[in-house]
Amino acid sequence: MRGCGLKLAIAFGVVVVVVAAIVIGVALTRDTVATPGCTVSRPGDNGAQSSYTFTPEQMGNAATIAAVGVKLGMPAHAGTVALATALQESKLRNLEGGDRDSVGLFQQRPSQGWGTPAQLRDPVYAATAFYKKLAKLPNWENLPITEAAQAVQLSGVPEAYAQWEPQSRLMAAAFNGQYPAALTCRNLTLAPPADLAAVATGELGTGRLSGAHPVPEGWKIASWLVGRAAQLGVDKVSFAGQTWTAESGSWAPDSEAGQALSLHQAPAAPPKSEAP
Repeated sequence: MRGCGLKLAIAFGVVVVVVAAIVIGVALTRDTVATPGCTVSRPGDNGAQSSYTFTPEQMGNAATIAAVGVKLGMPAHAGTVALATALQESKLRNLEGGDRDSVGLFQQRPSQGWGTPAQLRDPVYAATAFYKKLAKLPNWENLPITEAAQAVQLSGVPEAYAQWEPQSRLMAAAFNGQYPAALTCRNLTLAPPADLAAVATGELGTGRLSGAHPVPEGWKIASWLVGRAAQLGVDKVSFAGQTWTAESGSWAPDSEAGQALSLHQAPAAPPKSEAP
């Protein structure tokens, strides 16, 4: 009888462990699937996928930084330098403070003449200030990423920018329209719809988003829209026969999506009624 009881106890223990493992596995799977994220990727020359994932907040700030470079007529290399700098300085987060009086995405310092704290907390202003200083560097177009970033920032750890070059180069290329459907965002919590024309004019330099565009120009706008989707309330973007939706979180061939760019913003949620 003692042996039989021992066997039953062992069997019961195994069942408990298996059930617990299944519950934990399901919970982890659900958590992974539901995690918001934005991924930039492209196939490599050998067929291997090169991809990097960021939070929607980080990718939204990256989209703004890259867009400002486009508006100023800067090449993708400038965007790579700017994004690598922001990744190192703030991890692409718009920080209220930092070392000494450093502020914002680039951790620029008011005491060093970059602007007021309020100005430096404005991503468009901060990115514009960075690009303008970068453009004044002699031969900056031919400088390695880390040297160009250091010449602008005067950091105490100048070699640190180099570690962000692969991510920044791929993001800059996607936001400059070099790779189609390279940027996706999933499981987003969409903000109320913003004034797209006003925001696009401030960041991209144009409020004309929908309609016919040359392919690189169209993908430039489409990538910006997806990267900023969470903040602008965008839930659908179509271009060149492909459509991204916030619901699916990916680009897919769409027979109804023509060559012209189209987009949709999710309607604002109705206010919650108070209980009587």
